[in-house]
Amino acid sequence: MRPAALRRVLMTADTVGGVWTYALDLTRALRQRGVEVFLATMGAKASPQQQKAAQAAGVAGLAESTLRLPWMEQPWQDVEVAGDWLLDIAERVQPDVIHLNEPVFGKLDWPAPTVAVVHSCVLSWWENVRNAPAPAEWNRYREEMRHGLLETDEVVAPSTWMLDTVRRLYEVRGGRVIPNGRDPDMFTPEAKQPFVFAAGRLWDQAKNLGALDRVAKGLEWPVYVAGESQHPAGGEHPRFKHCRTLGPLPAEDVAAWLRRASIYAFPAKYEPFGLSVLEAALAGCTLVLSDLPTLRELWDGAAVFVSPDEQPTLRLAIQSLIADSGLRNALAMRARRRAAELTPERMARAYLEVYTGLLAGGHRRAKEPACAS
Repeated sequence: MRPAALRRVLMTADTVGGVWTYALDLTRALRQRGVEVFLATMGAKASPQQQKAAQAAGVAGLAESTLRLPWMEQPWQDVEVAGDWLLDIAERVQPDVIHLNEPVFGKLDWPAPTVAVVHSCVLSWWENVRNAPAPAEWNRYREEMRHGLLETDEVVAPSTWMLDTVRRLYEVRGGRVIPNGRDPDMFTPEAKQPFVFAAGRLWDQAKNLGALDRVAKGLEWPVYVAGESQHPAGGEHPRFKHCRTLGPLPAEDVAAWLRRASIYAFPAKYEPFGLSVLEAALAGCTLVLSDLPTLRELWDGAAVFVSPDEQPTLRLAIQSLIADSGLRNALAMRARRRAAELTPERMARAYLEVYTGLLAGGHRRAKEPACAS
């Protein structure tokens, strides 16, 4: 049963990454508890497949825009327009809680309590992918993120590492960890076939899929990679010589590949959670993962870990699993048991606790004393 005071949530999302999948899984689970979710999306219009998925998830309303997101190049004029647009939506929808998957918007004068979820951030991307602080051109991003996070009523991250990073980079106090969840129904394993699979944006240095291409040559099994090769800003896209690239695939097709794949390889340099890894574990894949704090947090004891910069070790790990079916199957079973705990229902219960706590405690801005005239 939903709490009497909580009826409606306005949630921001984008259509160009894993936040979309997360938003729909959470929407579906909240709807089962009688809570309506209205989505407001930026970045790009939803594709026909995404619109169909939103309808199936029970989204109460979908407002779309192509406004640039804060992590994109030269976004700030669009961000200002997006702020007015979001406040207009809030006035129409009259939500009880605002759920922001883009924390920059926490600074707006919202009419209800706010939750800001930090799925990733540019500053931590630079630290982990480029091994350097973000350059001066990202100073405004730093300040806008800091302002938004400090103004919101509650901060959430999907992993302990991401929350600790947010505290360090943006002077945030408090906050809580709520791991993402994924519906297992789409990922029931099938008879496993002799190939390695990976999924992610081929152009994204954080995903580091080029490393997998370089070790694929000479492996006993073929390596298939699904994902977009063209950067949203244009320019040249990476060329893969040894992996068999599949291009961007609908979620249903990715799930079909995962259900049949024996090994899922994820050599990322930066990953605040790893939704695709969770999907692979649900599908019964053996996991070969980068040795990152977030992935250790979730999968320690249920995966093989390698340094993202040590390609010979990555090749050896994959080839060893190809040769050892007993180890492969044991690790796959451990990962699947671990993944079964990370459900949308568990995620929704945790968010409902946050939402209802905010409703009981009052809206931060409402508690601020008015200035003396």
